[in-house]
Order: sequence, then structure tokens, then C-alpha cells
Amino acid sequence: MAQIFDFCVATDWEYDKDFVSLIEQVAREKYALKTYVVEPFNLDETIHCVHHGELKFRFFYDRGSDSSPEFLELHNLMLQNAVPILDSLERLKWTSDKATMHLEFIANGLITPYTIIIPPFNTTEKILLSLVDLANLGRPFIIKPANTTGGGIGVVDGAETLQDVLAARKVYDNDKYLLQEKVTPIEQDGQRFWFRVFFCCGNIYCSWWDDATHVYEMLSPDHVKAYQLDELFNIVEKISKIIQLNFFSTEIALSQNGKFVVIDYVNEICDMRLKSFHRDGVPDEIVHKIVNHIVDYAKQTNHA
Repeated sequence: MAQIFDFCVATDWEYDKDFVSLIEQVAREKYALKTYVVEPFNLDETIHCVHHGELKFRFFYDRGSDSSPEFLELHNLMLQNAVPILDSLERLKWTSDKATMHLEFIANGLITPYTIIIPPFNTTEKILLSLVDLANLGRPFIIKPANTTGGGIGVVDGAETLQDVLAARKVYDNDKYLLQEKVTPIEQDGQRFWFRVFFCCGNIYCSWWDDATHVYEMLSPDHVKAYQLDELFNIVEKISKIIQLNFFSTEIALSQNGKFVVIDYVNEICDMRLKSFHRDGVPDEIVHKIVNHIVDYAKQTNHA
């Protein structure tokens, strides 16, 4: 007889422990759901058991395949067995491409930084950038790979010259690169108007997020009203319609010209370390609400 679990979450990151533990706790206490966690140490065993029908799952939340290819077989087994998945890997991969998202956002009327997309070094060694192109980027400007993501990997924050571009694009030579103007947010009442906004299963949560220190603060309804920040919610609603993920975050800044600019387009696998344990963690209130929404979605989807 196969063992059946209501909720399976796969993770390859050691700092997911508290987030996953919260998911298990809420699933158990709220709906009496049986949970199963897949980590690198039990991945092969889990794949074997699923493949041979010894393990079955009613819902799958994959936080591993996006960054660890060894989790792909498990994800594919879930697809073959028609297990509901929070967000498909295909959709996650599509949204992780910053060049693609840049073009999608512009096409749908969102404001983004002035950006030049250049092809991979392995595809085209030579690139043509005019003095006008560089002038439009301003100085300093930002260089970032389109698909190599997570924790600022490959990002050059203070580029100044064409030589900086030529050097940076050789680091991940199979990846496209974005050259972007550096957006400076408004500062008022001791706050930098830079925000991290989370979308989870139709719900939106906004927080202050300092792009220099990476420290979060809760954005209260009073802040939204006092500073007229309702547009943040409208922007994220529009993004959700474009990308159709159930869970993601994005960065939005209120620029010096008074425009809301979408900066880091889609964080498709959100860092959910808690602020109570990590200085640069997500406010606990937001994490708890997101956990509840994910568990609610799992319950509704799998009818467990």
C-alpha cells in the first residue's frame, strides 16, 4: 500500500527550514494535512518511492528544481502523476528571464528602468553601443545577467564604461545581459521609497525594502494612505495577470520624477527567512500570512 501525503514541499536551501516548518505546522493545525518534506538528503529515496508507487502526494510545492537540476526528476514525476503544483517549473523558468520580463512589462504599460538588452557573449562577441546609448543609461549604471539569478549573482551595481560591460558579460557567457539605468528613489521622512511587494494566491503584501541595507519594514495602511501608495497594488495586480504565478515578489521604487518604476521584475522563488531570526528577513506577519494562503490553496486544490 502506498503512503499518501496531502502536501509535499521540496527545498534545496538550508535557510528554508523555518518557512517549511511553518507550512507543516499550519497544514497540520488548520486542516490536519499530512506533510512531507524533500531535501537533498532524501531526494533519491523519494524519487524511487514515487516512481514505484510507494509514495503519493496530493499537492506539490517545488522550491528546489529552479536552482538544483537533481530535483527535476521529482517535479516531472509529479506532472506525470497529475499532482497539483503551486507553480509549474515551465512558468517559473519563463518568469525568471529578466530580458523576457522587461519586454513583457513594457508591452503591458509598466514603467521599467531604461534598459538595453545585449546577447550572450558566446553568441555574439562584439556588441554595438553608441555614445547615445551609454548617455541614456547614465552613470553609474547596472549590469545584470538575464537568467542567472539569486542574491545579486552576476550583478554589477556601479558600472561606468563600455569596458565594464565587456568584462561583465564574459562571466556568464551563455546568458543575455541587461544594462539598466540606476534608479534613485525619493527619500522622505527618513524612508527610501523602495518597496518589496509579495503576491500570494490573489493577496498582495507591501513592505518597505531598503535597496542599500536589504532591511524590510512593514508598510502600514496609514503609510499607504499618507504617501498615496495605492498604485503599488495596481502594479502588482497587473504583473500577476502577465506572469500568472501564484507566488512571487517584485521590487518597485518611487523615482525622483514621481513615477513608480518596476526594478527587479519577478522574484519567482522568494527568500522567506523571517525577520525575527534574520536582520534582512521578511517581516514575520507577511511570512505567516503567505504560509496560510499557500496551505489554503493546497487544501482547496487537492480537496484533501
